[in-house]
Amino acid sequence: MNTLHEVPIECPYCGEVIGLLVDPSVPQQNYIEDCQVCCQPMAVRAVVHDGGRCRVEVRREDDW
Repeated sequence: MNTLHEVPIECPYCGEVIGLLVDPSVPQQNYIEDCQVCCQPMAVRAVVHDGGRCRVEVRREDDW
């Protein structure tokens, strides 16, 4: 069973640091998630490298 990894990111709208949960069993992920603070839609791109290390980028939905 895979455990979700919490990755801290900064919202591109309000600047608050929030935690996103990333599933390390999926190597590349692109999805939209609302900020937990300001509710604006963020475009999320997550890449899971060998060993489970995650790299996450977030942008405003209309920037991608």
